[in-house]
Amino acid sequence: MGITHWDDVPKQRADRGHLGALWSDLGTPAGTYRAGVKRIEMEPGEQPTPAHVHGESEEIFYVVAGSGLTWMDGKTYEIRAGDCIVYKNFHEAHTVRGGDDGLDVLAFGPREYFPTGSLPRAGVMWGITGVIEETSFEQLHPWDREPAMEWPEPERERPPTIANVGDVEPRVYEQRRRRDLGRAVGSRWTGVKHVEAPAGTLTVVPHCHSAEEEIFVVLDGEGTLELYRDDGIESHPVRRGSVVARPPGTGVAHTFRAGDDTLTLLAWGIRDPNDVTWYPRSNKLLVAGGIMFKVERIVDYWNGEDLR
Repeated sequence: MGITHWDDVPKQRADRGHLGALWSDLGTPAGTYRAGVKRIEMEPGEQPTPAHVHGESEEIFYVVAGSGLTWMDGKTYEIRAGDCIVYKNFHEAHTVRGGDDGLDVLAFGPREYFPTGSLPRAGVMWGITGVIEETSFEQLHPWDREPAMEWPEPERERPPTIANVGDVEPRVYEQRRRRDLGRAVGSRWTGVKHVEAPAGTLTVVPHCHSAEEEIFVVLDGEGTLELYRDDGIESHPVRRGSVVARPPGTGVAHTFRAGDDTLTLLAWGIRDPNDVTWYPRSNKLLVAGGIMFKVERIVDYWNGEDLR
C-alpha cells in the first residue's frame, strides 16, 4: 500500500562532535526504493550534517516549521517556514542550521546506489576510479573528520534556488491551487509541488506512472488516499504527517480526496523523459513530449492478433 505517518516512524539522534539533530527516515517505511524523504528536526544552533556535495542526487528541502540558515559554498542565507531550497548535484557544498526557534525540514532526494563491487573479507572495493580500501563506520565515521564551520552573516538577497511557497504564483484548477516549487527554484531532474484541494475535491486526476516514483507528505488537513484497482476504489485515511509512496509500474492509479477542510500536501517525484502516465477513468496516455491521446482499452493480450 505504501503509507506511513511520521509519528509512527522511530526518531534517532545523530550526534557526532559539533554535529547533531533528530532524524526520521520517512521514505523507507512508506516503501520507497529509488526515492527518499527524511525529516530533520534541529534545536536552536544545531547543524545536522557537514557541508557536503552529492554526486548523482539532487536534493530538495522544504521547511515545515521554524527558521534558520542554509550554508552554500561559504555564504549563508536565512530560511523559514514555507521555504523550498534545491541543492543541485555536482554543485555547491551545503548544509543547514537551526535558528532561535529551531528548524524542522523535509529532505527529498533520490538514493544513490554506486556501481561498485566489494570484497568484504579482503576489505577492498572497486569502482570506475580504481580500488578503494574499505573501513567500517565503527572504525571511522566520515563526519568525525569534519572541522567546525564558519557561519558568516546572512546575505541580504537570497539566490534563485530558494523560494517561499507564498511567493510562488499558483495555477488554479477549479479551486485547486498547485504551486510548482521545483520549477520555481530551478530543480533539474526532480520536482516538488505544493497542492491545496478544497473540501471534498480530488487533488489531481487519478493516474499512475510507468517510470516515475512519487512521494507525498500531507502538511495540513485530513482526507483519503484513493487507489484505483480493477475491482474498485480502495481508500485509506490521511492526515497531517501522513507519508505516501507510489512506486512506478504498479498499474494502480492514485489520487487524494480532501475531507471536510482543505487538504494540503507536497508531491515529490523524479522527471523521467521515458515515463508514460495512464489515466484509467478517461483511457488517456501521456507520453514523452507532453503528448496526450485516448486509447482503446484492450482487456485481452491476444485481442486482434493473428498468429499465422
